[in-house]
Amino acid sequence: MSMERFANQNVLELVAYQPGKPIEETARELGLAPESIVKLASNENPLGPSPKAVEAITKAACDVHIYPDGAAFRLRTAIAELCGVEFDQTVVGAGSSEIIELVCHSLLNPQAEVVAARHAFSMYPIMAKLFGAKYVEVPNKPDWTHDLEGFLAAITPQTRVVFITNPTNPIGTVVTQEEIDAFMSKVPDHVLVCFDEAYREFSTNPPDTLKYVREGKNVIILRTFSKAYGLAGLRVGYGVAPANITAMLHKARTPFNSHSLAQEAALAALADRDHVRKTVENNAIGMRYYEEAFTAMGLEWIPSQGNFILVKVGQGKKVFADMLAKGVIVRAQDGYGLPEWIRISIGTPAENARCVEVLKEVL
Repeated sequence: MSMERFANQNVLELVAYQPGKPIEETARELGLAPESIVKLASNENPLGPSPKAVEAITKAACDVHIYPDGAAFRLRTAIAELCGVEFDQTVVGAGSSEIIELVCHSLLNPQAEVVAARHAFSMYPIMAKLFGAKYVEVPNKPDWTHDLEGFLAAITPQTRVVFITNPTNPIGTVVTQEEIDAFMSKVPDHVLVCFDEAYREFSTNPPDTLKYVREGKNVIILRTFSKAYGLAGLRVGYGVAPANITAMLHKARTPFNSHSLAQEAALAALADRDHVRKTVENNAIGMRYYEEAFTAMGLEWIPSQGNFILVKVGQGKKVFADMLAKGVIVRAQDGYGLPEWIRISIGTPAENARCVEVLKEVL
């Protein structure tokens, strides 16, 4: 007898999250040497982690037989200081994606609704559907930015969570401080506004959303160490919210959800501002390179304030497959409702040059 007969129907109806194709898997399938493959699919830091983070990991490795600090006291203290908030207004998770899950655990049920943009991080609909909530998509404006007036119109008495991704993934556009302030002045009190700021470090003029935490609004700010800090493999992110909201999330999280190596590496990475500066500089140089290359090739692209760029290539899945066969991994966007586009993460100058060379060949 199949256990699916007894399973949660919401789980059975889900489409599993599809990450960027791993280098090792590509090497096995195509018979290529792993070192010859360029991966520009998952918005990872091409400069790697801070050397200080690597040193901290090495030092902490001797104590992995001991459970980590379940409260992540030192890391949360550093995050609170960075953000100018109180310790009890912070929560740490296995990537900011776990914080998203904790929010959904705490607020969603089959009567609840979630509002997000049409092209947004795929974990939002996955989590909403997992808890049986209704997922409401709002089309972007013609300039590809979030339509916050449309968000307000989509909110009902059953809406519990609104996701505003800024800069947005997979597009890279941002909403301004003025737009956010106007939205926050009108959003009803029964809605938790989640500002997902995973790519904030790459934005040229990021809005101040932490002020809403200090004002006690129903908000949570989501950030991560996976991108600018180069710790994607350790899965560590955090949320900042009023204490009554973080207290709710701490009840929903599992014990020791942030392991000791992640905590120590994140602490060290926070202290290495020079590494973040170099990462942002490399990103800006790479972004200009792609914009100039796409313009010369006559391709349409969307200006991005993330560490990735969307380019219109016609048949996204085919171009992805053709580039993959040549050892360059990008990301097809059909799963995001953008079948004519691919997303390319910004790499090192050499990786970017190889990507453009291969893109020209397959087109």
